[in-house]
Amino acid sequence: MTRRNILKSIIPTNHNDNDMKKKVVVAFSGGLDTSYTVMYLAKEKGYEVYAACADTGGFSPEQLKANEENAYKLGAAGYVTLDVTQEYYEKSLKYMIFGNVLRNGTYPISVSSERIFQGMAIARYAKQIGADAIAHGSTGAGNDQVRFDMTFLVMCPEMEIITLTRDENLSRQQEVDYLNANGYFADFTKLKYSYNVGLWGTSICGGEILDSRQGLPEAAYLKQVEKTGSEILSLGFKGGELYSVNGEEYKDRISAIQAVEKIGAAYGIGRDMHVGDTIIGIKGRVGFEAAAPMLIIGAHKFLEKFTLSKWQQYWKDQVANWYGMFLHESQYLEPVMRDIEAMLESSQRNVNGTVTLSLRPYGFSTVGVDSPDDLVKNKLGEYGEGAKGWSSEDAKGFIKVTSTPLRAYYLSHKEELPDD
Repeated sequence: MTRRNILKSIIPTNHNDNDMKKKVVVAFSGGLDTSYTVMYLAKEKGYEVYAACADTGGFSPEQLKANEENAYKLGAAGYVTLDVTQEYYEKSLKYMIFGNVLRNGTYPISVSSERIFQGMAIARYAKQIGADAIAHGSTGAGNDQVRFDMTFLVMCPEMEIITLTRDENLSRQQEVDYLNANGYFADFTKLKYSYNVGLWGTSICGGEILDSRQGLPEAAYLKQVEKTGSEILSLGFKGGELYSVNGEEYKDRISAIQAVEKIGAAYGIGRDMHVGDTIIGIKGRVGFEAAAPMLIIGAHKFLEKFTLSKWQQYWKDQVANWYGMFLHESQYLEPVMRDIEAMLESSQRNVNGTVTLSLRPYGFSTVGVDSPDDLVKNKLGEYGEGAKGWSSEDAKGFIKVTSTPLRAYYLSHKEELPDD
């Protein structure tokens, strides 16, 4: 069924212009906050509610089916799953790989990088059905409220933004009590940890993370360590993009990422704790498990050391750091991001080859690279072995000229030379 037919199938057509209700699109995850929002707006406010679940790779087919069933139980007039996984990869994730983006050198901007694409998909859908408002379930204490609100303000400024959980400062118990009183029962038990699962990793909040002195126990991670010993993993890249895993080629980059995740997660690779500055100004702490991002970025960065010039690597690192920071802080729509993407993409033209990694429980090591663009292999010389492209006199002259600024300075400031 085409997107247009899907939209038609969920938009009622039996209303007259005089009795049309206001339409609201709820960014629906199936969790407590968005479930409350759907029911309250439909039952108490009289809105014609459309629940839209934007999937960027974090939902299973079973979860999506349950979301659809529950949305109608909650009173939604329509439900739609918006699959934007491929868009997320093509428009941002591949650039994070090109840039080896790790926030504060640690966090691969996992689920948080997906929010902007979820927001854009929901904004487009709201415009398509002529919605009067958009609602989401974010609280007033986190980053997601900024990501959703900013996206909606830019893409559909004429629509009202409704945030019941934030505006009414609702507690979980208040929301559960309301749903139960209106005949909706689901397992909204407050767990010790909260998880956000996405294509580019899983974030973990709550529990020991709230105590700066503690780390997460093994049981807090969704994927347990199943393998011991070690094994070799080979990742192939063309133009900086992952295209093969252990020799098997993938036309679909998403499937390649998922294959790496399955292999690496069995060793518990990619677990760490990130501490950083939130968009709203307070410090935030989050645990995460992200085997695929850490292995892919580790291999990609290693390959670039062989295939890029010194200054390509240097300047790419500078703009990539800004790209990750802007993405995290809800600035994806800033025009300079397209300029950075152009530079990152250009830098990947010679990033081709296969990288060999050695995996072990909780970690990995880079082993070697096989690339047609390997700059280590050249006819001019082998580091530490022998020079073929210059003579010993050339070397002495180079060193003497290079030392000229230092020699000139210390001829005038001999007193600053280190003592014997």
